[in-house]
Amino acid sequence: MKIIDLSKPIQYNKNDPWFMKVKIKHKPHKKAKWLIRFLGLPFKLFPKNFTGWADDTIQKMGVHSTTHIDAPWHYSPTTNGEKSKTIDEIPLDICYADGIVIDMKHKVDFDPITVNDIEKFLLENNLEIQSGMIVLIKTGRDKYNGTKDFHKIGTGMSAEATSWLIDKGIKVMGIDSWGWDLPLPYMLQKAKETNNSELFWEAHLVGQDKEYWHMEQLVNLDALPYSGFKVAVFPLKIIGASAAPARVVAMID
Repeated sequence: MKIIDLSKPIQYNKNDPWFMKVKIKHKPHKKAKWLIRFLGLPFKLFPKNFTGWADDTIQKMGVHSTTHIDAPWHYSPTTNGEKSKTIDEIPLDICYADGIVIDMKHKVDFDPITVNDIEKFLLENNLEIQSGMIVLIKTGRDKYNGTKDFHKIGTGMSAEATSWLIDKGIKVMGIDSWGWDLPLPYMLQKAKETNNSELFWEAHLVGQDKEYWHMEQLVNLDALPYSGFKVAVFPLKIIGASAAPARVVAMID
C-alpha cells in the first residue's frame, strides 16, 4: 500500500497573514532535567546517559490555520433549523472512504467552479461520483501555500456546485486552495462593488440548509490518480470547535 500525505506541515511561517500564524515553542532535553530535579529526583539517581525529555508547546494556532476540516458549526449556528454539529461530533464513519479527484487546475483566479465544470470533467474522464465518497477538488493553488498571496488568489467552489455534491450523497469534500469559496478579499470586494448581499461566503453558507464538512489547504493532490484510492481525514477531537487540524492521507493499494 502506498500512503500519500495530503497535509501541510504545521510550523511558523513569516508569510502567513496574522490571522493564521502558528507559533510553537520547542523545549530542549536539558530543561526537563531541572524539572525532574525539582520534582524530587536527585541527579545521582538519573539513568545513565539520560539527557531529559524534549517537549513542545503550541503557543498560537487557530483551528483553521493549517490543513483542517470545517464543521457545520463554522458555517452557521443552525443547520436546517437544528443546532449545527461541532467538530467533535463528526461521524467517524464518514472520515474514511473512497476518494475521487476533480481536476480544476484550468480554472483561472476568481472564476468559480460550477456544476457544469464538474459534470464536464466527470464525462471526459469516464468517472462517476458515488454517494459516500470523499471528493477532493484540485486547483493547483497549493503551490502558493506558504506565500503572502495564498489567501488572495485562486478559484473556489460555487454555492450551486457545493449543493450539487451534497445532493449526490457527499458529506466530506476538500480543496487545495486556502478556502472553499473564492478568495476572501475578492468576495469582500465584489460584494461591495455589486451591492449583492448574497455573494459573500456563498459556498460555505450552503451549510445553513444542508449538513456537510469540508477540508481546506490540502496539498499534494497532483500525486493522486483521479480514482482508485481511499482517503482518511480524522480531525483532532476539540470539544465545541468549529474546525480542527487533520492529518489527511490517501491510500493506494
